[in-house]
Amino acid sequence: MFSVSEFLISVGIITALTAILAIILVVADAFIANYGECKISINGKKDLTVKGGRSLLLTLMDEEIFIPSACGGRGSCGLCKVKVASGAGQYLPTELPWISKEEQAENVRLSCQLKVKTDMSITIPEELFSVRRFKTKVESIKDLTHDIKEVRFRLQQPDSIEYKAGQFVQIQVPEYKLSSEQVFRAYSMSSVPSDTGVIELEIRLVPEGICTTWVHQFLKEGEEVTINGPYGDFYLRDTERDIICIAGGSGNAPIKSILLDMAEKGNPRKVSYFYGARTKADLVLPDEMAAIEEKLPNYKYIPVLSQPVEDDNWEGETGWVTDAVTKFMKDGDNTEAYLCGSPGMIDACVKVLTEKGVPEELIFYDKFA
Repeated sequence: MFSVSEFLISVGIITALTAILAIILVVADAFIANYGECKISINGKKDLTVKGGRSLLLTLMDEEIFIPSACGGRGSCGLCKVKVASGAGQYLPTELPWISKEEQAENVRLSCQLKVKTDMSITIPEELFSVRRFKTKVESIKDLTHDIKEVRFRLQQPDSIEYKAGQFVQIQVPEYKLSSEQVFRAYSMSSVPSDTGVIELEIRLVPEGICTTWVHQFLKEGEEVTINGPYGDFYLRDTERDIICIAGGSGNAPIKSILLDMAEKGNPRKVSYFYGARTKADLVLPDEMAAIEEKLPNYKYIPVLSQPVEDDNWEGETGWVTDAVTKFMKDGDNTEAYLCGSPGMIDACVKVLTEKGVPEELIFYDKFA
């Protein structure tokens, strides 16, 4: 049997070896992972010389080129896709769930997962060159529901932004107790595009969510916040079709922006807006959304409660939001739809809309994971 002293000596030796191994790994990473300077050619028009070793997403961001990323670079949204003609290497397991066989054939990669290790040649949409970084100041924060806050950012530098109603921006979240590094999160704008000096967001609290916790518990009026954008192809198409809008939770934000923009421009198209919530207290800006009917003569707001309580004294629609869509919608042949909410809600709505005759290519949506 081992004596106590022999046991303690063995433990000491193992601890020492572990510490030495850790030091070796740190030193090896510092030297082996030092990729030096790398060149990135973008669209055959712009060349960058950058320090290798970071993700392509963050490397481009440092050069004021912003690739959309709703998850902030965690590889969980699949938005930050770029075409990489050379210098990418083999696909990583973290990329493959988001890259189709067709996209693989075109060398599409997830920029948040792909590290810059050598010279690269990439292709990105031309419109991303117009995405900018904005210094802002928090103008106001107010509760819309028990778990959704409206935050208004006054632009400081530059002091104005141009975007299409329905698009989104990314917030830069500083280091704090839930995050040891700066991260970015994407949120749709609820403000009307004509108010070029303000960005307004509706942010729902997600338990342990890095950005939502920071906004709900730490962000204060008057603080400076960095934002970049605009991004996205969720915006109203210029047609004469009837419009169906469906949202839940903070999915109200881009729909509100679209409707206010339509009202300002006197858009005569027929619009039906179905908003799903659990109880009356969960409705986001119900009075304001209903009041748009005074500005848009062909607009109808239809809130739907799935679990109204007795105190709600609710006389409106009940059940799932898809139940109300089925009830009110007759024929979808001349209709296009705009959906914003959870993946489950959107999938259910797409099924109902296509059954009603809305062509799937005319159903546009933003899924909030």
